[in-house]
Amino acid sequence: MPDAASPTTAATTTAPLDLTVDAAVLTAQLVDIESVSGDEKLITDLVEAALRDCGALAGRIAVERDGNVVIARTELGRPQRVVLAGHLDTVPIAENLPSQLRDGRLYGCGATDMKSGVAVQLRIAQLVGAGELEPTSDLTWVFYDCEEVDASRNGLGRIARERPQALSGDLAVLLEGTNGVVEGGCQGTLRARITLAGQRAHSARSWLGVNAIQAAAPVLARLDAYQARVVDVEGLTYREGLNAVFITGGIAGNVIPDECTITVNYRFAPDLTEAQAAAHVRDLFADYPVEIIDSAPAARPGLDAPVAQRLVTSVGGEPAAKLGWTDVARFGELGIAAVNFGPGDPNVAHTRDEYVTVSNILAAEVALVAFLSD
Repeated sequence: MPDAASPTTAATTTAPLDLTVDAAVLTAQLVDIESVSGDEKLITDLVEAALRDCGALAGRIAVERDGNVVIARTELGRPQRVVLAGHLDTVPIAENLPSQLRDGRLYGCGATDMKSGVAVQLRIAQLVGAGELEPTSDLTWVFYDCEEVDASRNGLGRIARERPQALSGDLAVLLEGTNGVVEGGCQGTLRARITLAGQRAHSARSWLGVNAIQAAAPVLARLDAYQARVVDVEGLTYREGLNAVFITGGIAGNVIPDECTITVNYRFAPDLTEAQAAAHVRDLFADYPVEIIDSAPAARPGLDAPVAQRLVTSVGGEPAAKLGWTDVARFGELGIAAVNFGPGDPNVAHTRDEYVTVSNILAAEVALVAFLSD
């Protein structure tokens, strides 16, 4: 794959995907298909067609389409089933299409998050469909839309609600970028709105009012002094966080504000339920009105499952806690052990210079082939 010229404008391709190339070349093909959240039809069409070519015609993989979600399955009579999941959408492009290769790094929107992971999924399907990989577990592949936007639009979430049996398995692997290490479970996330009340008055006669913005100072001080937990859950260390993420208030330049709201985000460890996390925030701010405006559950590490332990052995290295929320939580809610594992550095996801190293992509494919062959 030769180095390419620097991109200047967005570009997309409609060429069929070639799953016979290595995963790094396939990643470039996928990156060059623009698929910002809500506009995934083209990439879904191409993924569906490629899966049908490599699997359905060989009679080894059944493929179905549900909206902009593609689900493929083997029925080989294996004693266990592994689910390989990945989203097809990206954040909006930032003058970072088409892809380019420089110094062993593939740059482009979605390179890490998560088209390199999708490329590895598709390569596994190609190998199985061609009979070059005889997996010891039956496999389900899930390619879904709208991960980067509101949770209500998430394609995997929709399938989990409407057709949970389609996601059944003994282990789910979400191929989000983890720099090639296994990350167990994920943190839960909760947002709460704290309301400070005041009394409106003319700012020239401020003593007649109560300034709600200035009344927020004790809340901010409480957050600043907050000691977040560092929690060990099933051998992995999760570091929590409770932070202000929005503050709103004010009416006009000559009015004492009578209301101010602070939105806080609580990232909590998998030893807490959503209800327990909400109760903690309410207890911490018991002297203020607190409204929970959204939350998503944490997921336990899932590494105690024997099939997950085999994955860790194949990948090598020490597994880590996922600091953040991912769709493994959706599998956790269905009672399925789930881990994060994929190429790409999550620290560069969503950036203008997003990239993934070629070596990381190829290593992820090798590790998954070894795991599925064991």
